Amino acid sequence: MNDPNMRLSNAELALHRWGDTLYRIALGMLANRADAEDAVQETMLRYLRRAPHFRDTEHEKAWLITVAMNLCRDMLRRRKIRSTVALDAVAELPADEDCSEVLATLAALPPQSRQIMLLHYVEGYPVKEAARMLGISESAAKMRLKTGREKFKFAYAGGERS
Repeated sequence: MNDPNMRLSNAELALHRWGDTLYRIALGMLANRADAEDAVQETMLRYLRRAPHFRDTEHEKAWLITVAMNLCRDMLRRRKIRSTVALDAVAELPADEDCSEVLATLAALPPQSRQIMLLHYVEGYPVKEAARMLGISESAAKMRLKTGREKFKFAYAGGERS
């Protein structure tokens, strides 16, 4: 797998398959379109540089999501971003129109709640797998989901988003 053309086509295929997913996750975590695009681009650069071998497409997707989330966390630490995504920015995402308000509410949650909620509810990962991707215990993931659901319900019902 040392052929640069093969790596490029694999990266193009991965970007085609998972680009929207990576962008939604990055935007949800970073609350900034330009930063989300940077995170996706850096994720794909790491894919190209490392040319990892995957068991299957789900393994590839999990690797890309993990890398993207780690990059987003690094960006948040460096830039101290704690803002929310404007509703109009979320509405432009490649998702159902009915989802824009839900995604805006998710984007307004604290990072720990937002990460687990995105992985579990938006991307459909089981709690155990989402916990592994975040580097936390399964019980910690369940607690973050519980807290996230409570905060989401309050915010979605028109309460304060925090």
